[in-house]
Amino acid sequence: MLTAASAAAGLILPTGGMAFAQTASGASPLAQGGNVGHYRFRVGDISATVLSDGLIGGPPRIYASNAPETELEEVLRQAFLPTDRLTLNLNTLLIEANGRRILLEAGAGQTMGPQGGRIFANLAAIGLRPEDIDVVVISHTHPDHVGNLRTTDGGKAFPRAVVFAPRADWDFFVRNDPDLSYMPVPEDFRRNFAAAIRQSVEPVTNGIELYEAGEEIVTGLTTLPALGHTPGMANFLVQSGNDQLLLTADLAYHPIVNVDRSWLPGPDRDKDTALASRRRIFDMAAADRLLVLGFHYPFPGLGRMLKTDTGYAWVPVNWEF
Repeated sequence: MLTAASAAAGLILPTGGMAFAQTASGASPLAQGGNVGHYRFRVGDISATVLSDGLIGGPPRIYASNAPETELEEVLRQAFLPTDRLTLNLNTLLIEANGRRILLEAGAGQTMGPQGGRIFANLAAIGLRPEDIDVVVISHTHPDHVGNLRTTDGGKAFPRAVVFAPRADWDFFVRNDPDLSYMPVPEDFRRNFAAAIRQSVEPVTNGIELYEAGEEIVTGLTTLPALGHTPGMANFLVQSGNDQLLLTADLAYHPIVNVDRSWLPGPDRDKDTALASRRRIFDMAAADRLLVLGFHYPFPGLGRMLKTDTGYAWVPVNWEF
């Protein structure tokens, strides 16, 4: 009986970052035949839940801009990954502290492909609605971090939430026509990228709260400067008692190419500054043995940084029921 029960349970246990189709009814992903897209854990007294918004991705060269082609292909093969496309997860985080529900990163929605926009079904799966979110904090204003701020009819997707975004990013991407010539993508992609940012944030423009990286947003949530990827990108440090969680946003896209290897992400606007931020924050994470959440890492994106003789290694956490 125990063996049979274990086997049956295994059929419905989460197995990774596979996305599932969002349904209008907000039904549980399990009821739709997909995998669970949420993962609960705690940071001291703070309840935390990783909520998957789905997947994006592209040619591996985009995320490892200075990698020798043959070496990049071999590294991907050794990791049992495709050599023509690198899949990235969208790991948003919901924290519940001091009577408020705070969402860290809004996710992509449909701004960067059809496999995004799963966060709303995952909220429903844990018994919440968009109206239940009090605060949304954005690390930087790329479309995969702000795309879900706008509904399909142009309204506020999180109608009660106060939205925080870094001031330098807002000035660069929203208040001005950004120069995206540094991005290693076709020109039409750059135009669509910039348009997606402006359209996504339009519903929250009037009430936006702009912050400088380094400020504390709410008690227990501090922003850390992580400049380079964008003019104002921040990382997040969640702290309760002696427990801490570090959210590294887009310091790295995938641990195989940006942590275990030190290849540079192509979308970094200032690669030298981004590299300095990456080393500084990864050094801190390794020295303090911090629990880390990588926004694009394989779901649920939790692990730790290990300092090695040549750089760093990513060590995923063990799954907890």
